[in-house]
Amino acid sequence: MRFVPTRPVLVVAALIGAVTLAAGPLGGAPGAAAQTWAPASSATIRPGVQTFTDGAQCTANFVFSDGTNVFIGQAAHCSGTGGNTATNGCTSGSLPTGTKVTVTGASKPATMVYNSWVTMQAKGETNPDACAYNDLALLQLDPADAGKVNPSIPAFGGPVGINTTGTRVGDKVYSYGNSSLRFGVSQLSPKTGVSVGDSGNGWTHTVYTVTPGIPGDSGSAFLDANGRALGVLSTLALAPLAASNNVSDIGRMLDYLRANSPFTGVQLVDGTEPFTPSLAGLVPVG
Repeated sequence: MRFVPTRPVLVVAALIGAVTLAAGPLGGAPGAAAQTWAPASSATIRPGVQTFTDGAQCTANFVFSDGTNVFIGQAAHCSGTGGNTATNGCTSGSLPTGTKVTVTGASKPATMVYNSWVTMQAKGETNPDACAYNDLALLQLDPADAGKVNPSIPAFGGPVGINTTGTRVGDKVYSYGNSSLRFGVSQLSPKTGVSVGDSGNGWTHTVYTVTPGIPGDSGSAFLDANGRALGVLSTLALAPLAASNNVSDIGRMLDYLRANSPFTGVQLVDGTEPFTPSLAGLVPVG
């Protein structure tokens, strides 16, 4: 992975990146109340499952619904075509919406129906914070797979609503990355850490975890100390905070999605399992 200055002054960062495989390049939802979720213990599609876009592997974050369709999220940059140094969503290349994405546990490919990078470029977005940190794509699952979904975060449970207040220095954070570089050692997937504050006018949260995110963890969900959905793993920074990760704010990204796409009714779905920061929660996913 190559690193270049890609953030405001004194910050050196690069996308966490998908894992390149041989086949290709490296709040509870009111509208979702009618959806019946699979039991957490047997669901095959959950936050934390691996996704494969044109051969590149990432980690799914949260489950979303508009009351009719079920979506699972991944980072927008997981379908990027410019490599790990192309981090500006307003200028970096991306595969188009309509791209098929393999979601582990699903019987049929999902369809990428929304991508924040594609949307910002179509709109001509100029807000530098959005361009740098708006990093969300929605994968619409085939109806045949909707009954296989559970929205709970592995190992920790939740989410319990959405964080709307940001983080302060020292606040605990929780995540579950599922990079194929861990070779199936799922005990290394749950991560705890701390925030070192927000930047980008609240668009991103800088965090340290016990082990930093690695390629393939891209897009994985982060929860705050209360189990609320905080954001999506986006980049690894070298300076000024070496080995820290930037977590794009899920609340701002969802607001942007609703204001600039047809998906005005999409809501993040709460987990069915209680938030348990002691790691006594859910079984890992494959």
